[in-house]
Amino acid sequence: MVVDEVRANSPAARAARHEERLLAANEALGRERYPEARRLAQQVVRELPELALAHEIIGLSSYRLGEWRKAAAALEVAKALEGGVRHNAVLADCYRAMRRYDDVDMLWREVREASPHPELMAEARIVAAGALADQGKLGEAIALMQRVGDNPKKVREYHLRQWYVLGDLYDRAGDPIKARKWFRQVASIDREFVDVTERLRALGR
Repeated sequence: MVVDEVRANSPAARAARHEERLLAANEALGRERYPEARRLAQQVVRELPELALAHEIIGLSSYRLGEWRKAAAALEVAKALEGGVRHNAVLADCYRAMRRYDDVDMLWREVREASPHPELMAEARIVAAGALADQGKLGEAIALMQRVGDNPKKVREYHLRQWYVLGDLYDRAGDPIKARKWFRQVASIDREFVDVTERLRALGR
């Protein structure tokens, strides 16, 4: 689909070069070579400003580099061009870093209404809860995360991330018993997940 879009918007002589640059940019992104990925995608955007994937690569590269404003600007364009909520979680995390909490909430509402794949829902929920916690609203953050089930048929990595966040929120709220419960839930599946073993040790297991 992206190849078709490139070919439809480029002269034949340029299309192959744009495709090559996009492929290289995507590969660089996957290999964590973020400045290179962004540079290559920017070369494509200069000639194909309507190509959502190029803006997405720029946004994700900037996000990984901690350049929130640049990341948000590129992801906003990608989202406008593509539609849907696929970019909402990362875009919301950029807004969270910039303390644009109303925008975080707006993107979370969009995700809730769209009811996308559980992994996308999980990522957006984690960011929304983090934004609430940043504002000192730990009770609301916990209430939001408590909607996560603790007994899925098959545990995925996004389940572990949500359980870990719940443990962290309870720890920050001064409830070590519930914090231990959720950290143990994570450790029962993967003792190497983030720093869960150290967190349990600090809480007296």
